[in-house]
Amino acid sequence: MDRTTCMPRKPWDLRFLAQPEEVAGLRRVLRIHLGFWGLDELIDSAQLCVSELVTNVINHVGLGTPTTLAVSMKGTHLRIEVHDPDTRALPTLCNEGVNSETGRGMELITFVTDRWGVQLLADRKVTWCELPTGLTSPNGHRGGPHVTRAEELLGRYRLEKLPSETGVGRLCAAVMEETAIVAIADLLHWLRAHGRDADEALDRAQMHFEAEAGVRGLSA
Repeated sequence: MDRTTCMPRKPWDLRFLAQPEEVAGLRRVLRIHLGFWGLDELIDSAQLCVSELVTNVINHVGLGTPTTLAVSMKGTHLRIEVHDPDTRALPTLCNEGVNSETGRGMELITFVTDRWGVQLLADRKVTWCELPTGLTSPNGHRGGPHVTRAEELLGRYRLEKLPSETGVGRLCAAVMEETAIVAIADLLHWLRAHGRDADEALDRAQMHFEAEAGVRGLSA
């Protein structure tokens, strides 16, 4: 069963005018999208990249410049692009002249990303950077063996309950969530039928989850 499409991440872009007050809004939108994508651990680094790339446009192209933020997956990397119409001044790491876009911003981007670069097109410049996600596939998850086992279990569970459903091998996150809820409810019925305390079992499961999640957080 194909589990590589359990977390679809569709490219998106946002047009805006390069103004200092836009940066906070862009960071907020990015945080929401990365949360939906299950890439919470990348939020801080990705927000830093967006802030620095947009600030470059403001400082070296001009206030009010029509600009586009584009975010996508490139393989297992998160790709962030900022498009602006000026193809003359290029971002660099070192101050090589008065016409170069320089400063601490690109040094920070170099530090938090795997790679960055500039693409010159006929009508615009695209400054991009790519952050490693730790995923094994573009639509995979970051949950480790616990999530992998749960997905395999829920996939089999849903196949047995709805064997005629098409596309069941490519369950989206919402369908998996509903399946998990049904499965948990059935397990509670099983516990009660066998004379077990369902509430106690839920409490113990929550304790296990919080302890394991805490250990992963400390080791991250």
